[in-house]
Amino acid sequence: MHIIHNIVWAPKISQNDVEKNNSTFTITPLPRWYWVTIWNSLRRILLSTIPWTQVTWVKVKWVNHEYSTIPWVKDNIVDIMLNLKDLIISKKDDWIEWLKLTKNKSGVVTAKDISLPAWIEILNKDLYITEIDQDKLELDIDIRIEKNVGYLSIDELKEKEDDVNVLLIDANFSPVLNVKYNVESTRVDDITNLDSLILEINTNWVITPVEALKFSWDMLKSYFSLFNEESMQVEWNFIWDVKDLIDREKEDVKEELEKETYTPIEIMGLSPRTLNALINWNILSIEKLTKCTETKLSSIKWFWKKAMTEIRSSLKERDLKLLWDD
Repeated sequence: MHIIHNIVWAPKISQNDVEKNNSTFTITPLPRWYWVTIWNSLRRILLSTIPWTQVTWVKVKWVNHEYSTIPWVKDNIVDIMLNLKDLIISKKDDWIEWLKLTKNKSGVVTAKDISLPAWIEILNKDLYITEIDQDKLELDIDIRIEKNVGYLSIDELKEKEDDVNVLLIDANFSPVLNVKYNVESTRVDDITNLDSLILEINTNWVITPVEALKFSWDMLKSYFSLFNEESMQVEWNFIWDVKDLIDREKEDVKEELEKETYTPIEIMGLSPRTLNALINWNILSIEKLTKCTETKLSSIKWFWKKAMTEIRSSLKERDLKLLWDD
């Protein structure tokens, strides 16, 4: 919202979906340079604070070093770990989980070969992990996944892990792949020094761009509320509630629509007694009359059977009718 010469408007946000995981949001109008504050704050949270589930270590049977190889397995352990790092995992809770990958037949090993509990889903089931060249060779891998935020290096993971046979994988937990912005000049009436902020958010399908944006806003709001826990308003006449402004704009639009569809009841050619009965009950337009039932009209004082016949006939001429009684 903004105030210039007692003119008040609320910024609006619109969404344009390029794909399910790629959306563009336009926030406009904004006072000049407000986009810097909004962009910097949202970008930081979008890229570093949204939680996601990642693989943080693996344990491969008969292997105790990431530079090892397994006979008849096409890829070395490092490549297998890097492939597992690309798993896109959807998990609601924040508990650490252990998954199991076992295969003893020749062929390509993909993410769909991983055993999963019902509450976990792998979205890229066709992800290539490795390939086995000979039957009866058992590939046995334990995979630990956890939900977190930000980035965890191998050194940080070592501090939390005592098992020397575990192979650690550094993890970037953000489900947001990229965030771009653009700023364009805009105007409201004769006020030209305003901006539009265009955000493009690309995610990895675990979370939609609009969900990512809402999470970021909620996170910002939780921190900004610390500066005014008592909700005290300073210079209240220069601070406006955006929600209140939007509600008022909607109400104004509703009133305008009602004015456009207001047809005076006097043009129906009703008898004076019938017309006065309706006016006394504040039924002043044909639109309001058509929202009444016969039961409601019959309850009006001095509203006789003849009046009902008049109304039915007049409405029929206009291809209209009263509401049905329930």
